[in-house]
Amino acid sequence: MTDAMTCPQCRSEHAYQDGALWVCPECGHEWSGDAANAAAAGDDVSIRDANGNVLADGDSVIVIKDLKVKGSSSVVKGGTKVRNIRLQEATDGHNIACKIDGIGQMNLKSEFVRKA
Repeated sequence: MTDAMTCPQCRSEHAYQDGALWVCPECGHEWSGDAANAAAAGDDVSIRDANGNVLADGDSVIVIKDLKVKGSSSVVKGGTKVRNIRLQEATDGHNIACKIDGIGQMNLKSEFVRKA
């Protein structure tokens, strides 16, 4: 069996080979196992939202689910629009820095937002 591959769409490490295709059980994405496709997917370092849209600095996003604010009793409600985001490289997964009205500065994970 070949080395394990990560899903180019959701970056899951649980992808498995099914015949000539690779399948991701987490997002359902299927792709060819060609070395060229794997290299191209590995070079893609863009930050994507929950729907797979590429995010950029200054974009507006909408929170897709209620998020608890760590160290506080407040909650960021699903449907909250966040303007003028800043993308950052973070090891903990919080790759969006933003300011939310009524809450203040905070970091979000791109998997919990969608592009507005």
